[in-house]
Amino acid sequence: MATETTQATIQPVDKGFQRSMGLIGATWASETSIIGSGWLFGAFYASVAAGPAALIGWLIGGVAIIILALCHAELGGMFPVSGGTARFPHFAFGGTAGTAFGFFSWLQAVTVAPVECFAVFEYLSYYDHGLYNSTKGLVTGAGFVLTIVLMAIFTAVNFLAMRIFTRVNEVITWWKVAIPVFAIIVLFTKFHGANFDLKSAGGFMPFGIKAVFAAIPSSGIVFAYLGFEQADQLAAEVKNPQRNLPRAIIISIMIGTLIYCLLQVVFTAAIPASALHGGWAGLAKNPAISAGPFAGLAGLVAFAWLAHLLRVDAFISPAGTGNMYVTSTSRIGYGLGRNRYFPPAFTKLDKRGIPWVSLIVAFLLGLVFLLPFPSWHALVTLVTLISVMMYCGAPLSMGAFRRRLPDIHRPYRMWGASVLGPVAFMIANLLVYWAGYGSLLKFYICLAIGYILIGGFMLFDKTRPLLEWRSAIWLPAWLIGLGLISWQGQYTGSSTWFTVTATHNIPFWADMGTVAGFALFIYIWAQFSAAPRADMEALIGRQSAEQTDMDRDPNLVV
Repeated sequence: MATETTQATIQPVDKGFQRSMGLIGATWASETSIIGSGWLFGAFYASVAAGPAALIGWLIGGVAIIILALCHAELGGMFPVSGGTARFPHFAFGGTAGTAFGFFSWLQAVTVAPVECFAVFEYLSYYDHGLYNSTKGLVTGAGFVLTIVLMAIFTAVNFLAMRIFTRVNEVITWWKVAIPVFAIIVLFTKFHGANFDLKSAGGFMPFGIKAVFAAIPSSGIVFAYLGFEQADQLAAEVKNPQRNLPRAIIISIMIGTLIYCLLQVVFTAAIPASALHGGWAGLAKNPAISAGPFAGLAGLVAFAWLAHLLRVDAFISPAGTGNMYVTSTSRIGYGLGRNRYFPPAFTKLDKRGIPWVSLIVAFLLGLVFLLPFPSWHALVTLVTLISVMMYCGAPLSMGAFRRRLPDIHRPYRMWGASVLGPVAFMIANLLVYWAGYGSLLKFYICLAIGYILIGGFMLFDKTRPLLEWRSAIWLPAWLIGLGLISWQGQYTGSSTWFTVTATHNIPFWADMGTVAGFALFIYIWAQFSAAPRADMEALIGRQSAEQTDMDRDPNLVV
C-alpha cells in the first residue's frame, strides 16, 4: 500500500449506528460514568487508608488520569469508532496486542456495573438492614437478588434508541453533578481546618507516604475517575466526532477532578472530632458512617435532610453509571467482534442500531462477577487495576501512530506527546504497581481465562486476524516483568482469593524508580516494534471493507 495514503482511504467505518449524540451528550456520557459510586465511597475509604493526606492521592490520581485522558482524546478524534479502547491497539500493533488490550477493555467495562449495584444496596441498607451485612461488609442474599434485578433493568433500558437513551442520560447526569456540588457547599459550613493536622488522629499523614500511594488504586480514587473514555466507546454514535470527542473527554475529566478533590476536602474537614477517637482508620468501624459515608456524615453534623437526599442520590448516581457501563460494554463487545476476536454475532445490530447480542452477553457475564466479589470494596481494586491496564494501550497506540502515521489528520493533537506519552505509560504502570502483588495475580488469572475464551472463538473463525508476534513481542515481557517487580516490591494489595505477600526486597522509592524505568524501556521497545505503516493501513482498511460485507449479509446485521 502506498505511503501517501490519506486518512480518508484508511478511516475505519462502523455502519448501522445512529449519530444522534452531540457534544453535551458525549460529555455527559463520560461524566455520568465518572460521577458514580466513587463519590459516595471514595473519600471515606481514602481517609481510612491515608488520613487527611488522601487529598494528595486525589491530586496525583487526577493528574495521572488527565494525562491518560488526553491520549484518548487524540485517538478518539483520529478514529471515531465504536468500542475505541478495544480497537486502537489492534490498529497499532495487530492481533496479538489487540487481543490483550481488547480483553482488558471489555473486562473493565463488564465489571463496573456490578460494583455500582453493590453501592446502591449498601446505601439503601439504611432503610432495609436486610440488604447489607455491615459486620461482614457484604451484601446479603436479598441484596444479591436485587442486584441481579437492577442489572437486568440496566440491560432493558439499553434497548432504547440512542436518541432517547441520550436524553434520559443527560437529565440523570445533571442531577448526578448537581448533588455532590450541593453537598460540597453545604458541608463547607461545617469546616474544621484543625482536622487536617489533628494530633490525636496522627496528624496530616498518619500512615506515611507509602499508604498514600497505596490508597490511589485500592481505596477507590482511580476508580472514581474512571469513565472519561466512554465518549470513545460510543464514538460511532457521536455527531461530528472529530470535534466533539476530544472536547467531551477533556471537559468531563476536568469537571470530575475538581468535584472529587473538593469532596475529599469537605469530608476531611466536616468529620466531628468525636468520630476520630479511633483515628482515621477507626472510621471503618463506625457504623454511622461506614455503610453510607456522606449520608452518615450529614447525619452526624445535624443535616438529616441532606442525609436523606444523599441516600436518594445513592440510587441514582450508581444506577446511572452502571447503566452507562452496560452500554459501553455492548459497544466494546461489538468492537471486538469487528476485530474478529469475538464471534461475528457480537456485531449484530437491531433496527435501532443497538448491538443486542453483545448487550445480552454483557448482562450475563456481569453476573459472574457478583459471586467472588460480594461488596463494593472487594471488587473496586480489581476493576481499577484492569482499567489502568486498559489505559496503558492509549499512550502506546498514540506513540505508534505518531511514529508510523505522522501525516494522518488529528483533530485534536496532544501537546508534548513525545514526553507525555511515555510519562502517561509510566504513571499507569505505577498505578498498577501500587495496587499490589495480590491484586495483580488476580488480574493474571482473569487474563488467562480471557485468552482461553478468545482463543476458542478465534480458532473457529476462518477470517480471524493474524497474530503478529513481531509487533507485540514486548507484551509478554511487559506482563511478566511487571509481575516480577510487583512480587519483589513493597505492595501486597488485596488477597481475597489467596494469601500472598510481596517480598519487600526492592526498597521503598527504589521500587517506584524501577517500575518507571522498566515502563519507559517497554514503551520505547513497543514504539520500535509497532506494525509497519502498510500493515496499520491494512488493518484499518480491512475493517472498513468488512463493514461493507456485513451490510450485504443479513445474517450479521438484523
